[in-house]
Amino acid sequence: MGNRATFVTAGADGYERRSSSFGAVGLDLDLLGGPEAVLPFVLGHRLEEGPWYDDDMCEAGALIDPARRLLLVFAQEGPSVAMRTRAAWWRLLGLAWPGWELRWVYDGQSGLRAHLGLDPADERGTLYPGPPLEAGDEEPADPDPMVAVVTVGSGRCHVLAHIGDHPVAEGPALLARLSGAPGHAGYQGRAEAGIHVDPGARRVGWWLTGIVPHAGRMAARWPGWTVDFWADRWSEHARSAPGLFTPPVGSPAAALDAVRDEALERWAGPRADRRAQLVAAHPRIVIGTGFPPAVTAQRAALARAVVERSGRAAAAG
Repeated sequence: MGNRATFVTAGADGYERRSSSFGAVGLDLDLLGGPEAVLPFVLGHRLEEGPWYDDDMCEAGALIDPARRLLLVFAQEGPSVAMRTRAAWWRLLGLAWPGWELRWVYDGQSGLRAHLGLDPADERGTLYPGPPLEAGDEEPADPDPMVAVVTVGSGRCHVLAHIGDHPVAEGPALLARLSGAPGHAGYQGRAEAGIHVDPGARRVGWWLTGIVPHAGRMAARWPGWTVDFWADRWSEHARSAPGLFTPPVGSPAAALDAVRDEALERWAGPRADRRAQLVAAHPRIVIGTGFPPAVTAQRAALARAVVERSGRAAAAG
């Protein structure tokens, strides 16, 4: 199984699109190497002229516009998505790309197409909601749990496995689905997504740290309701559901150290061309395309220097 990523380089003359079937995991760490290391790495991927990946199958991506100094990015896993390290990752990314405008694309690949003036395409109709978790389930105990928190009114809290669609995509049917589901007195852990539903006021607020394809269309799933999108501001959820959702306050310094160390490991040295390795090892087997390109020792050293410089600057201020 791959982990698909889309890369777009844009400018006054248009854009080029590249892809990788195995490039999503670690993309947010790659970006911490700064534009001088990242842009050649992106350009080393295969050029695409055919259809885009299906939106629900594309796990990460970036659009780089050097002329405008604009970087759009999204991912579904990694320190950029984890509540514990997201702010630290943003801090280091800003220091690695000084003078650039940085944006998270909450609707993922469909957001890249919209930015380019292309048809974002129709959203799929089948939903795959995450199941509710029991109070004693192991997942919420993970430092970076894959969960979504649902609070209803002033007294209901549910914790769902965040392995499918965001619960906001279900519309009011979410309330019916969870009417008999296991409940929690409250949730004090971290999460990747959440939603607060106020049935009396017919108001919904939702947030996430990853992506929801066509996120801008979620309000239409709740006809007659007021829907607020909080981006990644989980504090809005905590404020709207006092006592029901109280995520922990972590250590900014520890988070910075953790992300810096992951990025340094990611850029620890040269990376071989994985497809070339496989072809050499298995000359009689047809090897597909879409593997990340090689990274030279010089390029890796350049990226490490950026990560180290960013880490020092972040720690200093």
